[in-house]
Amino acid sequence: MVRPSPEGIFELERVGFAHPDVTRLVTEVQAFYTERYGGPDETPLDPAMFEPPTGSFYVGRLDGEPVATGAWRRTDVGTYPGLVTVEVKRMYVAPRAQRRGLARRILAHLERSAAESGARAVVLETGTMQPEAIALYTSSGYEPVPGFGYYKDAPLSRCFGKRL
Repeated sequence: MVRPSPEGIFELERVGFAHPDVTRLVTEVQAFYTERYGGPDETPLDPAMFEPPTGSFYVGRLDGEPVATGAWRRTDVGTYPGLVTVEVKRMYVAPRAQRRGLARRILAHLERSAAESGARAVVLETGTMQPEAIALYTSSGYEPVPGFGYYKDAPLSRCFGKRL
């Protein structure tokens, strides 16, 4: 997906979890988590989770430079019984590309591509030390849902969901 904007050309490309741009950006986001929370995200992730048709991983490039990631994977968390549900993972926009609306564009793309693969609901987990992420999700129609996943009982964890 290529979209020109005043800030440059932004494109999203589906890639494998082992892609070098993914590795670089995940290292950056893990440093961010360590800065905000005192440690990295330790959620166990299997690269196969992000392979179609049950998942997809995307790298966002601004004028060719990798600056963002976003992914989804099917889940059975049970937040929306009877609906095929996906979980958004690894939403990240590097500081050098923030405040340009890229996160909102990535989130919309993830929702669209998940829906095209049969998803009817989306869930995600973030933390209280990421108020900008919480603001993005709530302004995009996500509502609080019961905790799930690796950080289900963590006091700083917040979970959200949305029907597509």
